[in-house]
Amino acid sequence: MSECQYYEFLALDKPLTDKQRAELRKLSSRAEITATRFVNEYHYGDFRGSPDKLMERYFDAFLYLANWGTRRLMFRFPRALLDAEVARQYCHTDAASVIETSDHVIISLYLDRDPDNYWVEADRLGPMVQARSDLAVGDLRLLYLGWLLGAQWAGQDEEHAVADTEPPVPAGLGDLSASLRAIADFLEIHKDLMAVAAETSPPLEEPANDGLAEWITALPAAEKDTLLTMVADGEGAQVQALLLRRFRGSDTGTTGRSGSVRTATGLRAPAESRAAERKKAEERRRREEQARKAAAKAAAYATRLDELAAEGEVPWKQVDEMIATKKTSEYDRAVALLRDLRALAKRRGGEAAFAKRVLDLRARYPGRPGLQERFNEAGCPGPSGLPDP
Repeated sequence: MSECQYYEFLALDKPLTDKQRAELRKLSSRAEITATRFVNEYHYGDFRGSPDKLMERYFDAFLYLANWGTRRLMFRFPRALLDAEVARQYCHTDAASVIETSDHVIISLYLDRDPDNYWVEADRLGPMVQARSDLAVGDLRLLYLGWLLGAQWAGQDEEHAVADTEPPVPAGLGDLSASLRAIADFLEIHKDLMAVAAETSPPLEEPANDGLAEWITALPAAEKDTLLTMVADGEGAQVQALLLRRFRGSDTGTTGRSGSVRTATGLRAPAESRAAERKKAEERRRREEQARKAAAKAAAYATRLDELAAEGEVPWKQVDEMIATKKTSEYDRAVALLRDLRALAKRRGGEAAFAKRVLDLRARYPGRPGLQERFNEAGCPGPSGLPDP
């Protein structure tokens, strides 16, 4: 497989201006550039731009994929929507980190895996962006997945395998949204590690927006004017997140819940045990399914032999008729029928009589090497009275 790299950037909070699109075009003559999206795929050479700088200046989401194993996700948030200190409780490793600018907080998730032939096809970034919107209104599960990625990565690298105390556990880890599942799959976070982590996570309660309209009505007029101006300027998604965070009382973004103290090492051990048990169960189910199919096949073949026995001499006449055609395809059918007749003879204890009839067949057609070869391949008795090799 040749070298392949995929870059995808999305502008979610505010569309790109014509000037910004012109600036981006200077970085690539082949990229797909719209008011909300920048996409390019490289099969040779490298992208001239810096993803970190492009995220700081233009975009709110980024996905990178290389067929040698590297994967990266980045999400940018206005500072009003994500507290950098809260984010650092979860993202403080090489696998999950926080980048701060004057106006934004950027979450970077990174995976460097062994290469294989697996390649994620489009639609790549689109299914993941809802997780950014959810974090913007206080759902910390995306951050926790970042911490879990770091915990998993540390367990595979002894140099980084340090005891890392688990941050507050958000609700709903046992029932991830489609967007979060897409992120977990892309970053290959082990399902067993997620299952163990979810054991102390309470169910996610659907937020209630009762009274939202009245609450907005009571906001100061000047503040509402500011928010409406932001909407008119293309920042409607940010305004929605700001209002919902304030209404639900989650300005600090600290909706995670602390339970018993766990560490990354403490999570990995039961996850590994769970994975081993799951594999054993899968192997057991596989063997049981194989046995079921084998039993069904044996029963079907026994029925086939019963039907063959009920036909008396008819199958032997059919063998003669097939051979008489002198067609190789009919030779194959004749030998297949002889296999069934041999199995029937073995079941009845009539193997000697079967061998005699096959030897008679051989003797009647000595000048047909194709037929004789098929007899040999099927293990039919030869002139010596024994199956030919």
